[in-house]
Amino acid sequence: MKVSDPCGCFPTGRHYPGIAHLIRVRAIGVASEIEAEASWVESAIAFIDTETTGRDPTRDRVIEVGIVIAKGGVIVDRMSWLIDPGMPIPEESTAVHGIKDDDVRGKPAFAAVLPEILAFVVGAIPAAYNAEFDRAFLRAELSRVEGAPTTLSPAFRRDVEWLDPLVFAREIYRDEQSRALSEMAQRLGINLEKAHRATYDAEAALQVLLALAKDPRLPRGYAALLQEQRRLARQFEEARRFWRKPN
Repeated sequence: MKVSDPCGCFPTGRHYPGIAHLIRVRAIGVASEIEAEASWVESAIAFIDTETTGRDPTRDRVIEVGIVIAKGGVIVDRMSWLIDPGMPIPEESTAVHGIKDDDVRGKPAFAAVLPEILAFVVGAIPAAYNAEFDRAFLRAELSRVEGAPTTLSPAFRRDVEWLDPLVFAREIYRDEQSRALSEMAQRLGINLEKAHRATYDAEAALQVLLALAKDPRLPRGYAALLQEQRRLARQFEEARRFWRKPN
């Protein structure tokens, strides 16, 4: 984690009295609306899940967005949107989430619901299970919106990193064959009533992170948790490259 020196020291190590209050900690990936040292559990967290027409954000589209807002480990709000993707939903995608063309016919386009989504997640730490998937799709949809706002909530900003319970599940349950959301929910005794529907998946992902947070290896500070998440993600990617090496 690269930070401005929070103790009032410069790289020389000398202490400069009277200026510590002028130095603001800036941690990589942290939303500026939230203090880097704040407890992530006590802060507002927006768990986001998307259902899509496929797996490629450059050509596939979002058809459902579900968001659960939690604070202090308690859900305080939830919302979902069905979205007309402007293209047919492939049968293989419907087989996963159960959403059909008839379900989204007449629903608003992403551009129409974007202001509601931005307002709903304003000031909240963004999070998702396998976060890069949902983040990539939301960023792709944002790029298609003509005249999109330039003032964005943390979830839509490039410099803000999302919390991702999957990263910690891979470490804590490294000996398990699967760390898919449904498997983790079952393993941890979390009810996932309708898997692969956005709001239900978002809520389950929140509960998984809260359950994993009981492990003392998970930092309680917001920036510290992101730092540990990056370390574990790099470790996982390095190990995966090793697995793929030819014999």
